[in-house]
Amino acid sequence: MTFSHPITPQGDRRYGRGATRALAASLALAATALCLTGCDSAAAGTLDGNKLALPVDGGTAVVDTATLAVRARTDDGRSLVLSGAAAGGLGTPGPVTRTADGARWSYPAKGLTVSAGSEHGRLRIRLRSDRDGSVSWPVTGTDRAASAVQVPRGEGLDIPVKDTFWNSADGGLAGSTADVGGDLALPLWGYSLDGGNGDANGEGERGGKSGAGRGHGVSYLTPTDIGTSLRFSSTGGRLRTTAAHAFDAGEGTRDYEVSFALTDGAPVAPATDYRSYLAQRGQLGSLREKIRKNPANAKLLGAFHAYVWGEAGTPEGVQKLRRLGVDRMWLGYDAGPNPPGAAMVTAAKKAGYLVGPYDTFANGQAPKTADSPTSVWPDRVYPDFCVRKADGTPVTGFGNRGCYLSSRAFEKAEPDHHYLADRTAKMVANGADSYFLDVDATGEEFRDHGKGHEMTKAEDRENRLARMGRLSQKLVLGSEAAQAWANKAVAFDHGSGTPVADGLWKLERDKETWGAFYPENAPKVFFKPVQLPAALATAMYDPKYRAPLYETALHGSLVNAERWELSYEKLPAQKTTRALLAMLYNTPLNYVLDGPTLGKNGPELAALQKYFSPLHKAAGTEQLTSFRRLTADRTVQRTIFGNGTLTVTANFGTRAYDGLPGGCVDAKLSTDRTPRRLCPAQLG
Repeated sequence: MTFSHPITPQGDRRYGRGATRALAASLALAATALCLTGCDSAAAGTLDGNKLALPVDGGTAVVDTATLAVRARTDDGRSLVLSGAAAGGLGTPGPVTRTADGARWSYPAKGLTVSAGSEHGRLRIRLRSDRDGSVSWPVTGTDRAASAVQVPRGEGLDIPVKDTFWNSADGGLAGSTADVGGDLALPLWGYSLDGGNGDANGEGERGGKSGAGRGHGVSYLTPTDIGTSLRFSSTGGRLRTTAAHAFDAGEGTRDYEVSFALTDGAPVAPATDYRSYLAQRGQLGSLREKIRKNPANAKLLGAFHAYVWGEAGTPEGVQKLRRLGVDRMWLGYDAGPNPPGAAMVTAAKKAGYLVGPYDTFANGQAPKTADSPTSVWPDRVYPDFCVRKADGTPVTGFGNRGCYLSSRAFEKAEPDHHYLADRTAKMVANGADSYFLDVDATGEEFRDHGKGHEMTKAEDRENRLARMGRLSQKLVLGSEAAQAWANKAVAFDHGSGTPVADGLWKLERDKETWGAFYPENAPKVFFKPVQLPAALATAMYDPKYRAPLYETALHGSLVNAERWELSYEKLPAQKTTRALLAMLYNTPLNYVLDGPTLGKNGPELAALQKYFSPLHKAAGTEQLTSFRRLTADRTVQRTIFGNGTLTVTANFGTRAYDGLPGGCVDAKLSTDRTPRRLCPAQLG
């Protein structure tokens, strides 16, 4: 059933006062009959033909039930396109039925049932399919006023939609598709629309709103990220995005949900919206709470991170760092044949550092031929625990060796065999108080067809959360590129600070250029300096395209750093930019150290850490509440943490701004009278 008029007390002026009252009464009765008990007609919105209007913070969202096109009317009178019609069409819709918070209807030809409603000031649309298939929707960036798109690739990008670099093949974005559950650090994207300043993030916990007239934008959240992808296209020289979801009963992805929110158009507004979304559902972690449960987590505050090799992984190496004035460090080491012993661990803990091994529960190889001790497991873990494809063949493991191991197989075996508990106990027998568990917090989940340990990707994710939860009770736990769903489980991650472009993987496979895994005491893959190709350097590190989406969403929940193979010294041309970004985002730098590099680069590391340490100790547990660009060329940027706890201004340009030289950063704690200045290039 549909209504031809909005359900409002005003009625239609054409009918006269008496008729209007009668019409309003009949519509009210109809609304009551079709809604659940206690239906709030305001929350349920209005239905006029195939146009369902629902209240959202900042205006009204209007859903076309015939096509799933979505528009919005803002409180200040703007009309915005939030989504075009679903690509490829949906077929003739079924009747619309009103619900307590909106409406539901179907597309019989596609086997889809749709519900739309208002929730916490957002428009939430859910699709459920009764068959395997797919839908390409929402279709975003089609509003002519769209000016910039926000993408959580690593820390985050904010890209002008008409930017020639990103619309070209050099940018590597147009024509590509990102797996939302695997390639993006957060399950979201967003757009800014002309008419807004596109510079400021409103403080607080809701959608980036900061008062009337600040601008316009839209945030798209996809909590059903598994099975969802985001395709980028260049249409008429403008970047557009289309999401797609694969409905697959075997994968457990027959449900698809998208939440839309109106924002102020700030470059980090979608992440502010997502932080609010997580908090509303009890899914936002707290570093303060992690410290309360395990006080050793407090040693992350102010710490730089480094993997140590050779002399740097000895008591003498630790003492050298401490003599340089480094008061906090996280020291990791490879689980090779000669890991650091108890003496090094004792020295590190005495210095106030965290120390722990690299490990992974994800890879298995035949014990007699394994090329890494982390791939060796007892009994028949290999090959019985291998993740298997539908045809029964194993999924090949790291570096095309061995296989990936099933988290479900481990969880089923753990109560009796304690493979994981025994492995961990062995790895920390030297007294280590931290642990880096590779890949567990990433989006690389598996569908497993192995007999007796079948699982979907969602179940794989739950298994990983369970074992990370056990580890984090006694150890300061980190993992690779922690995605948002893991933010409560880990205290730190290596990887989500890096907006990786595809060209990086090609470069890393070129061992002559990038370096190989030898010599053992200082592998060139980590220590050999590399010059990034110009396009790759722009895609990853040009500050005018960067935006702290990840920190806006999760700062104060965990500590985020760049990838371990991209140590601070690995990319000499990007050192100043990376140092400024680290201070601006209040995130630690990541190093690899051996004896020679500690001697050569130790003083510079110490100077950078001395500057960073008090800032991170003060603000590492706070929310990033504001991100602004202060100049039209985007080279001067400012962040605020907490309620003014820390304010950081970074000048990525070459000209001074308000007394701040190019290539320098000013940071001011709330207790400071004057800013603290750092010019990284002057330290080398």
